[in-house]
Amino acid sequence: MDRRAFLLKSLGWAAAVAWGNPLAEAIAMGQRPPQVRLAIIIDDIGNSRRRAAAFLAIKAQLTYAVLPHLPYSVDLAAAIHAQGHEILLHQPMEPYDRQLDPGPGALFVGNPPDRIRQVVDANVQAVPHAAGVNNHMGSRFTSDHAHIRCALEAIQDHRLFFVDSLTTCHSKAYRTACGMHLTSGRRNVFLDTDRRPQAILNTLYAAMGHALRHGQAIAIGHPYPETAAALALFCSEIQDTPIHIVPVSRLLAAES
Repeated sequence: MDRRAFLLKSLGWAAAVAWGNPLAEAIAMGQRPPQVRLAIIIDDIGNSRRRAAAFLAIKAQLTYAVLPHLPYSVDLAAAIHAQGHEILLHQPMEPYDRQLDPGPGALFVGNPPDRIRQVVDANVQAVPHAAGVNNHMGSRFTSDHAHIRCALEAIQDHRLFFVDSLTTCHSKAYRTACGMHLTSGRRNVFLDTDRRPQAILNTLYAAMGHALRHGQAIAIGHPYPETAAALALFCSEIQDTPIHIVPVSRLLAAES
């Protein structure tokens, strides 16, 4: 590394310390953290090729959650998979706020078991190359044990894993999946509830901090330009560090 590049990298780490970057703080204290894994899921893929392309340009092993039955769902799932990225079915589920529309292919409390299975089956077919499923919205649906178990049984029959997006603290999805011995995980950090670029960068540092403490973390973001910009900067900062961005399936294990 030449002197200018070294100086720029040093300045970047100094700024990161000022912003509360836990990895930079550890290195500044002479520590060498162990290798840790961070999975970053980009939700709500399917409406825009341009927004998906902004994340693909980062060249990181992101995981893409594709909504079913949107204009570009099939094409984007195929194209993203062809570039070596992991695909999830982003399964719409009923939220508490009934004014919010979860979109086509949604599951609702009150759906009978055969309807739940029919919807999940159709959505799996509508998102090619899906290796797993996570929920889109779903605060009400995931809080209902009987309904979420029925959906998880359909997911399990397709030999897919499940990630609980944890859109509510009342979600029963992850615990139910574990009780079924379904390969599963749960979200640790939402990246872009606040869409200001610095706020998103701070949540990426928070996800990294969780990974440093626990060995791994799952973060979820959305296809916003601000998220893509913050993520590109973050990925440049963690080059040559123990932080590895990996497909979400690398972090999951079947509970026994």
